[in-house]
Parts: sequence; C-alpha cells; structure tokens
Amino acid sequence: MTTSAPAERTARSPDSRRLLEFLGGAWAWIFLAILIIFFSFTGKGFLSLTNFQNILANMSILAILAFGQTFVIITAGIDLSTGYIMGMVSVVSALIMRSMAPDIPLWIVILAGLAVGIFAALIAGLVNGLLIARLNVPPFIATLGMFGIARGVGFLLSDGMPVPIMRQGLGRIGNGYLAYFHPEAGWSFLAPPPGLERTQMRELQGILPFVVIIMIVLLVVAHLLLTRTKFGLHTYAVGGNQEAALRAGIPVARHLTMIYLLSALFAAFAGVIYNTRFTNGAANSGEALLLDSIAAVVIGGASLFGGGGTLIGTLIGALIIAVLANGLVILAVNPFWQFIAVGVVIIFAVLIDQAQARVSQG
Repeated sequence: MTTSAPAERTARSPDSRRLLEFLGGAWAWIFLAILIIFFSFTGKGFLSLTNFQNILANMSILAILAFGQTFVIITAGIDLSTGYIMGMVSVVSALIMRSMAPDIPLWIVILAGLAVGIFAALIAGLVNGLLIARLNVPPFIATLGMFGIARGVGFLLSDGMPVPIMRQGLGRIGNGYLAYFHPEAGWSFLAPPPGLERTQMRELQGILPFVVIIMIVLLVVAHLLLTRTKFGLHTYAVGGNQEAALRAGIPVARHLTMIYLLSALFAAFAGVIYNTRFTNGAANSGEALLLDSIAAVVIGGASLFGGGGTLIGTLIGALIIAVLANGLVILAVNPFWQFIAVGVVIIFAVLIDQAQARVSQG
C-alpha cells in the first residue's frame, strides 16, 4: 500500500506535465475563442466586420505598449513607468506638432513629433536601465520612481490639461483606413470616395485601420528581433538565469539597459499614435493602459519568473482584454465588471504558470 501510491503518482506525472504544457500554450487561445462565440450569440452587432475592426483599433495602443513590456518580463523584470512615459511622449510630441508652421507638410510634422518624443522616452528608458543594470536597483523600485518623474514632467509641460493639435488630416491618420467601400461610389484607397453626402457616409465601410497596420508592422519587427536574432536569444538567457548568462559571455548589464530602452521606445510609438487618434496630447493617456499592458503579457503566457514568453501570446492577451471590454459594452454591462473579469483571468494565468514551474522542477 505504501509503495503503490508513489508509483501511481509517478505514472501519472507525464500526463499531468503534458496537460499543463498544453494549457500553458493553448488556454488563452481557447478562452479567446469562447469569448468570441459567447458574445457573438449574446451581443447584437458583435459579429460584424465594423465591430471587429473597432476592437483591433482600440487594442492597438495597448498591444504596442505590451510589446515593450514583453521584453522586460521575459528578463524577469517589470516596467511600471511605461504608461506615463507614453503620456509624457504624447505631451512632448503634441507640443512640437502644434508649434510647427501650418504650411509644413503633415508627414514632416508627425516625424518631428515622433523624433522628439522618442528622444524623451529614451532618456527615461536609459535611466531605468542604468539604475537596474548598473546600480542593482530592483526593477519595481526603479521604474516606480520613473513612473512619478514621467508623470510629473507630462503634467508640468501640459499644465495638467490636454494639448490640442490643430492639424488638418492628423485625425484621419489615427482613425482612417487603408481602403473604403461604398455601395454606390465603389472602392477608394487611403481616403473616402469624394462627393459623398453626410447621409451616404452611413453606408461607407472602412477596411483595415491604419493603426492596426502600424501595430502589425511593429509586431513583426519585434517578433523577428525576439526570435531570429542574438538579441532575442540573450533576452531569454538573461531571464532564465543571469549568472549562467554572465558565464556564457553575455553582457547582462548592457543587455538589460537595452531592454528598458526598447520598452521606452514602444511607449513612444504608443504616445504618438494616441496623438493621431485623438488629435491631442495627454499626460495621463497611458495611465489606464499600464496595468493592462502587464496583464496582456501575463495572460499571453509570459512567465513572471523570467525566461519565457512570446509576442504572439501578448497579442492574444491584449485581444482578450479588448474583446472583454467590447462585449461587456454591447451587453450593456457595467464597465467596472471588466476590471473583475481581467483580474480573474490574470490570477488563472499565474496559477497555470506556477503549476508549470512546479512540475518542471519536480
């Protein structure tokens, strides 16, 4: 009797390991499919091209912010400053765009705002990286300090108010589509067909929002960086075991500094995209997205212990959050329930992660 129980547990352990490995890799996809099926049957208008494009457009800024957070979490760190770095960049770039002469082409205005915003973000990311990598300040404390600094700078520069950007065509970039279709006017690209009356605009269908295209481009670049380069290999190695990475000749301190610079860079892109969508800069534009960006990474399967995670998983995590928010709105459910739902999903994801860690250790 005393020897059969351990033998039985040992016999079951490979099955348990396989089950946990399957859940760890596929549960987010399964949960997303369940959400889509549920809201498709219960939410009027959920299962439509317009609504799905709205979901993708609304999640784009969150996903871009979460892409940078993914690199940080893979190295067993965390970046609490990314939301307010985004807000600071939003204000800085808005001030630059607003100050430029009206006759300057729009693309030059946007590039100028982006360049100055990236510069400001990289300063914040460099400080984070040096504090963590060189002075051994815990990531939680270092980025929490930068959280306050970036927040303060953003509110000081904007006097606590949104910074309007009076540039014709700016909103069309953030809210426009690659193509348009109208039953009478037919197809057009980059802009709606000319000559449509206001009543006819109701029948206009946009195809593929610009912000979604930008998000996909950044996703592809980040995915290739993480999976096809030495930088990505070193990222997983540092997250898995820093001492072993050092012995292998990886410059851990320099790599961690670059990781936090990369996180700030993605926050800069998110801040400028926010400007194009809402035609203003706001210091608190990334406030609500900070914890959601961490949640998207965790829900997407990244290990809080470091050494594991994918950008495709992060995208699925961001999509789950966006579908939840959209579906609850369509069902006229109190939006505060979204916080509870996301919290439950995060806890479930962490439990799976911890169970996988225990099985792999024993």
